Amino acid sequence: MTTGIGRRQFISALGGAAVVWPLAAQAQQSAQPIVGFLHGASAAGYAKETEAFKQGLAEVGYIEGQNLTIEFRWADGDYDRLPELVADLLQRQVTVISAGAAPAVVVAKRATKTVPIVFELGADPVRLGFISSLNRPGGNITGIVNLSNGLVAKRVELMHQTVPNADPISVLLNPNNPNYNFAAADMAAAQTQIGTGIELLKARNTSELDASFAEVHGHRIGALVVGADPYFNSQRDQMAAMAASYGVPAVHELREFVRAGGLMSYGASLADAYRLAGVYVGRVLKGEKPAELPVQQSTKVEMSINLRAAKALGLTVPLPLLGRADEVIE
Repeated sequence: MTTGIGRRQFISALGGAAVVWPLAAQAQQSAQPIVGFLHGASAAGYAKETEAFKQGLAEVGYIEGQNLTIEFRWADGDYDRLPELVADLLQRQVTVISAGAAPAVVVAKRATKTVPIVFELGADPVRLGFISSLNRPGGNITGIVNLSNGLVAKRVELMHQTVPNADPISVLLNPNNPNYNFAAADMAAAQTQIGTGIELLKARNTSELDASFAEVHGHRIGALVVGADPYFNSQRDQMAAMAASYGVPAVHELREFVRAGGLMSYGASLADAYRLAGVYVGRVLKGEKPAELPVQQSTKVEMSINLRAAKALGLTVPLPLLGRADEVIE
């Protein structure tokens, strides 16, 4: 039979264990590397890309919640919030920052010269001044480049083929995107190449998006090309609805725009690019230096066409385009 003293000692021992176990768990958790994920768009708009990023990390042995912590910070399209978000990540002593798209990279680069930064970009990081060269980036930054911005001229060509009477063609860009001036210059080159007029429109919020679609409709311009931008990508459902409401044929960067009811998309596979970014973050966590990690290019390109949307707009998509499409919604 257990004595009173024995019972007290037994209960005391249990209490001590209850204190030790959580402390041990906390110590183990604090020893895990912390990845700061910084993005100018919304979490809902980049859900597929986020999962692809985690997949890339898993490919090099890092699983969120097991041996890795990820702190997500989303600006929800308000790029002015990015400085406070990156400051919060640095205060939490993140091991590496994953910066999605140019607005986040600009802010992360200004905020730290020591914490490694792995970007995912649709623009030339050398031209934007982020790195010294693609082969040897230098400093604390490297990452993945997709073909998104370089394909804007191709989107103009696709719209010209689909709506041959559209002249001029409108191109929608976000003036808050650091790549804006370069994208506008690419538009001028596309105009010379294709031989059709191009009208530049700007939008940085929902009201300006609606005004842009209304302007295309009101001026009977006939077609709209949407530039690559995190905010635009996260607003794809709303933009598809606007295009349908105003009767505007539009081509977007992501195939999710087409699945939401839009006419056409042509752009890089962001999921593939974010998976590769996850792999690079894992390599940095294992000790590789960003300065010596060459920038990698994601070359996968996707084209989608929505024939239901085309019918509603009174358009006939050329057969050669249908034959080249990766996905056709009938």
